[in-house]
Amino acid sequence: MAPELLENRVIVISGVGPGLGRGLAVQCAKAGADVVLAARNEERLKEVAKEVEEIGRRAVAVPTDINDPAACERLAETARDSFGRVDGLVNNAFATPPLKDLTKVDLDAVRRGFETNVLAALHLTRLFVPALEESKGSVVMVNSAVLRHSRRTFGAYKMAKAALLAMAQNLATELGPRGVRVNTIAPGYIWADNLQWYFNHLAKKRGVTSQQIYDENAETTDLRKLPEPDEVADAVVFMLSPLARAITGQCLDVNSGEWHH
Repeated sequence: MAPELLENRVIVISGVGPGLGRGLAVQCAKAGADVVLAARNEERLKEVAKEVEEIGRRAVAVPTDINDPAACERLAETARDSFGRVDGLVNNAFATPPLKDLTKVDLDAVRRGFETNVLAALHLTRLFVPALEESKGSVVMVNSAVLRHSRRTFGAYKMAKAALLAMAQNLATELGPRGVRVNTIAPGYIWADNLQWYFNHLAKKRGVTSQQIYDENAETTDLRKLPEPDEVADAVVFMLSPLARAITGQCLDVNSGEWHH
């Protein structure tokens, strides 16, 4: 990662977990950014912050439940007080909606999914608009390849992610005249801890190796491999960087060619 891409910029990242969240923090740091890290798990935040500092960049860990308005306000204040500016916001926090057919799914569970995956991201973005307008910064929404299919049990998931995409596009229209870009990335499977556990689970259930499960899924992609967290994170770094200065309102699929859009 070229260290000048985000040199001396400040990037706020929500949903910092062991997979893509960590990858986002590390790749932004390698590109020259200081980072503000938000998630509910304080211990994990500290671990990722330490990695960033070992790269030579600054990191501030802010335990945050993005469904808590006061916690989000505290996050925005901490970012401003720590660095005096914000150049980018990555909305990566996510809660899996109920995976049931729409004809049977609990509607209250669907509403809770919307609260976390759509409305909380909107609230967080609104809090950072003044700082982003001042820096002529950008927002990246982390979406999903679920946008590209309509498989059974994924209806509530697709509804939430489709709403997130529509929200990003409208925000791009609203914030563009103020110098703020808003884009989306849509990963498919990401080869990280959670997926590795799931493939191991499937392998034991079927009496095959986890490598066979991997190969079967990789076979559905043009590149015959599943993207790793750093590879997805690099697409976000691009969207945050000056290389994407004329790009807004767009959705970039990062899926090794599983879906074409």
